[in-house]
Amino acid sequence: MKKNFPEPDVNDLLIRGESIDYWRTQFGITDDLTQGAPFEVEKIVVEYQSRYYLSKGVIIRDFSNFYIEGLPEIGKGSVISSGVFLDSRSKIGNSVELFPNCYIENSEIGDSSVILPGSVIRDSMVRNGTQIGPYSHLRSGVTIEEGAKVGNFVEMKKSHFGKGSKAMHLSYVGDATVGENVNIGAGTITCNYDGKNKNPTVIKDGSFIGSGTELIAPVTIEKNSYVAAGSTINENVPADSLAVARQRQRIIKGWSKRKRQKQSD
Repeated sequence: MKKNFPEPDVNDLLIRGESIDYWRTQFGITDDLTQGAPFEVEKIVVEYQSRYYLSKGVIIRDFSNFYIEGLPEIGKGSVISSGVFLDSRSKIGNSVELFPNCYIENSEIGDSSVILPGSVIRDSMVRNGTQIGPYSHLRSGVTIEEGAKVGNFVEMKKSHFGKGSKAMHLSYVGDATVGENVNIGAGTITCNYDGKNKNPTVIKDGSFIGSGTELIAPVTIEKNSYVAAGSTINENVPADSLAVARQRQRIIKGWSKRKRQKQSD
C-alpha cells in the first residue's frame, strides 16, 4: 500500500542553501518553481549550478553527487569530485582539486592546492600550493601557509602553520604557532588544555619534532631545534638544541622465558 505524504510549501524551504527567490534572481528562471515538489526544484537548481560552474572553467566529476550552497566563488581549472560539500561562504581558488567527500565550510582554499578525500575544513584559511588530507580536520581559525602539508588523521585548531611545514600523520596541533619548514612527527600532541585554560605552543622555524612527542603548553621550541621521539616536553627548548625527555631503555635478559616457565608450573 502506497502512503501519500503532504508536500511542504517550497517557498518555506531552502534549496541548496538559498530561497526560491534567490535562484530565480540569479539564473533568471521563468518556470514557476513554486509548483514543483522540493526534489524536483532541486534538480532544476543543480542543473543551473552545473552549467554556471562549467561556464567558469570548473570541472565537475559527478553531476549527480555534489552539494554546493548558493554560488560560492570557484576558480578556473578547479575540480569538484563526488560527495563534495561546499557552503556559500567559502572561496576556492584556481586549479584546486577537491577529492571525494571533502567538507568545506566558511573557508578559503588557495590556488593549486589539493584537498584529499574525507577532509573537513571549517572557518580556516588554506594558502596556495598546499596539500591537505586524506582525513584531515582543520577548524576554528586555522591558517595553513603556502606549500605546507597536513596529512592523514591530523587535527588542527586555532593554529598558524608555517610555509613549507609538514604534519603528515596522526597528530593534534591546537592553539599553536608553527614556523616555516617545521616537521611534526607522527603522533605528536600539543597538550593545550589544563582543565581551565587553553595554552599556546610555539614551534619556531626549522625545528624537528620527533614522533610520539607530547608538548605540554605553554611551551616554546626555538629555531632549528630537535625534539627526540617519545619525549614529553614541559620546558622551553633553546635554539639549535636537542631535547630528550624519556626514560632510558632497560633490558632484562631471560625475563620472558622465566615468565613462561612460571605460567606453566
